[in-house]
Amino acid sequence: MKKIIIADYDEQWPKQFQQLKEMYTNALGDLITAVEHVGSTAVPGLAAKPIIDIDLVITDEDKLDKIIPLLSGLGYEFRGDLGIKDRYAFNAISEYVPVTATKHKWPKHHLYCCIAHSISLQNHLVLRDALRINPTLATAYADLKRMLAANVNDDIDAYVEGKTAFISKILADGGLSAANVLEIGEQNKKK
Repeated sequence: MKKIIIADYDEQWPKQFQQLKEMYTNALGDLITAVEHVGSTAVPGLAAKPIIDIDLVITDEDKLDKIIPLLSGLGYEFRGDLGIKDRYAFNAISEYVPVTATKHKWPKHHLYCCIAHSISLQNHLVLRDALRINPTLATAYADLKRMLAANVNDDIDAYVEGKTAFISKILADGGLSAANVLEIGEQNKKK
């Protein structure tokens, strides 16, 4: 089991995201409509697992036929939707992915393709934006994450599930329907 580490905010996270964003934009061009920095590393001042979460926004699933081989060429392995509708995961096969001529070592990151306007994308954006505009909420979230990391014996499923009620309230307050919030909560309980 990997240790769950919650690190203090690092000013390098947005800079690292920008470097990765440039790689994806150059490689994928108009196959993507946006590259979004999501997750806790996207919230200034917020403590986080030191892993950059990135959503490549695409108009429809058909784009994946062209995107998968391009990302594979950069060293990513396609993982499918992993049980999350309209969100497709890619795994970096080494710390040198995306592959460059200079063999650049990249920060740990999670890469997803999300369908524009999907609940999966809204989940990431609503949570990120709520935490960005409300420092009190962000502090409470950081406290919850630290408490869970200290008490779940490095059980990542318990950690994720422990955050679900907090996140669900933010999503509901952010305008997601009760059915969508429930669906997202259920996905967080999958093992």
